[in-house]
Amino acid sequence: MYRYKQTDQRLVEDRVAQFRDQMTRFLDGRLGEDEFRPLRLQNGLYVQRHAPMLRVAIPYGTLAAYQLRTLADIARRFDRGYGHFTTRCNIQFNWVRLEEVPDILAELAAVQMHAIQTSGNCIRNITTDPFAGVAADELFDPRPYCEIVRQWSTLAPEFLFLPRKFKIAFAGGAEDRAAVRFHDIGAVARVADDGRIGFEIFVGGGLGRTPMVGRSMRDFLPREELLNYFEAILRVYNRHGRRDNKYKARIKILVKDLTLEGFVREVEDEWAWTRGGAGCISDATFREMEAFFARPAPEPASDDDSAYLAALAGNRAFVRWVERNVSAHRKPGHAIVTLSLKKTGVPPGDATAEQMDGVAELAERFSAGEIRVSHEQNLVLPHVARRDLPALWEGLRALGLATPNIGLLTDLVCCPGGDFCSLANARSIPVAAAIQQRFDDADYQFDLGPLELNMSGCVNACGHHHIGHIGILGVDKNNEEWYQVTLGGREGSRAALGRVIGPSFAAGQIPDVIAQLLEVYVGVRHEGEIFIDALERVGLEAFKARVYGSERAQGAEA
Repeated sequence: MYRYKQTDQRLVEDRVAQFRDQMTRFLDGRLGEDEFRPLRLQNGLYVQRHAPMLRVAIPYGTLAAYQLRTLADIARRFDRGYGHFTTRCNIQFNWVRLEEVPDILAELAAVQMHAIQTSGNCIRNITTDPFAGVAADELFDPRPYCEIVRQWSTLAPEFLFLPRKFKIAFAGGAEDRAAVRFHDIGAVARVADDGRIGFEIFVGGGLGRTPMVGRSMRDFLPREELLNYFEAILRVYNRHGRRDNKYKARIKILVKDLTLEGFVREVEDEWAWTRGGAGCISDATFREMEAFFARPAPEPASDDDSAYLAALAGNRAFVRWVERNVSAHRKPGHAIVTLSLKKTGVPPGDATAEQMDGVAELAERFSAGEIRVSHEQNLVLPHVARRDLPALWEGLRALGLATPNIGLLTDLVCCPGGDFCSLANARSIPVAAAIQQRFDDADYQFDLGPLELNMSGCVNACGHHHIGHIGILGVDKNNEEWYQVTLGGREGSRAALGRVIGPSFAAGQIPDVIAQLLEVYVGVRHEGEIFIDALERVGLEAFKARVYGSERAQGAEA
């Protein structure tokens, strides 16, 4: 992973000192709330429903074991003993005290972490595939490019006050595991016929109040032009993006208003001023960044280790876990392991200080000290020898992190909702708990197969409900909490937005509604056909009719 240089370290330490002074002046009344608000937001500090919340950046979702231990220590000393991993691959501490935030930031700076630009109308945390660098289907590792963009965008004066927040994601494999088409800019690895490395560029994706799927604006951008082209996009957005209405300020609205063709013309005209110039990324820079992420050759390992094979033969629980939580690695004899933060009864994405400490220890023993955070709110160990899987599984079971449900119904994505967020219309966590409890049957979930359920407490869509195969959105009806259901969302190369199936439901109805939807699926599926494929084949009507009754379904809003 990237290691700070002296300049990097000085920057974050200076930032801590600056914010400590700002906090002191706010607490003693020399800075008003309106003056302090933009200062705290650009340091990741929110004021939530019950307490301040601090959002800490985890660049492209990569953590070292010592950094995770620091997060555990912060959770223990400054919060209530846990942290919440988000769909932006960050971590949030929901119960911090204002006066202690500068001390937390100082602790983070000591381990090369910060909270810079985790809020505000600026370029947010750069995200990528949690399997980056080790995925079997990868064209090339996107993390060096994430780091180049992170350094370019951090505290860049021209882009600190954009019309609205701005999100960038990279994907390096044939399978998009970073949801790049739902970002303001998405970059997908491509290799030209002549061997040149570059990216296909998508623009104008995003969720929230007006969800849109990003559209391809350039099928191949040479890698050396990455910053020049991103700069051109941002300059066009900065120039033309709306600042009079925050609900219409995202770049997706600008692309829609200008049309994709018109937007591309604007960007290409802007790019013409810098293309091939001093802003091109040099080969030396690429080599330097790639060196940070190059790993020593792993020890030779085999898929047919005797202890591993014995565990597969004699332990059904271990087999279930391997089937769902272990993924193919590019190196023979190795595996990528996903740790489920979705155990029934635990808010999705939450991890205790003890669990974080335990994962750090397991990462040092089995994964070269490295941990990843996924946008599905799980943790990943990317460098595990298959012979170590039985021992790792035992360690994860002791921590409560070995639930074999990755990609299944109870591996649901969920924002904190009305229990914490002051923007939420409804609570998410109790409904998620009810769903997990209702369907906490491994045999049933395995029979259903892959199914993505995403839930948000408001239209800001922090739970990515639009892209769940089943999506749930909390809405306010006459000051009461209700829940709208969508079907048909998906990420990846066939990205699509879910469609509302009809009128909303009370919280207590949601588990029954999901059960009815699943009954339809089981009745219509072909052998081996997953939920989303069956839904796309037969259409919404059969599902709507089961939930609402055939007559009401005909009049329900689609």
